[in-house]
Amino acid sequence: MQSENRMFDDLAKMMNGVAGTFAGMGREAEGSMREKMREWVGGMDFVARDEFEAVKAMAAAARDENEALRKRLDALEKGAKPKPAPKSAQPGA
Repeated sequence: MQSENRMFDDLAKMMNGVAGTFAGMGREAEGSMREKMREWVGGMDFVARDEFEAVKAMAAAARDENEALRKRLDALEKGAKPKPAPKSAQPGA
């Protein structure tokens, strides 16, 4: 009877060792996969959110400035009279 208990104890110890080994392998595989994903994503041309927001704000400011300049140019063109072309630039002269 004593030998059966010892056999079950040894079997339980062995199974605990196997479970610990598999758990360690799982953690190692997960860490390795995370590192590979970081390298893969890092190699792509992604930008951080704050950088994206800064460029977005710059683009909006540039559009606003462009619109203001367009309005100013339209007002200047309406106020200016067309100049006659010089005689040397006229066709057939």
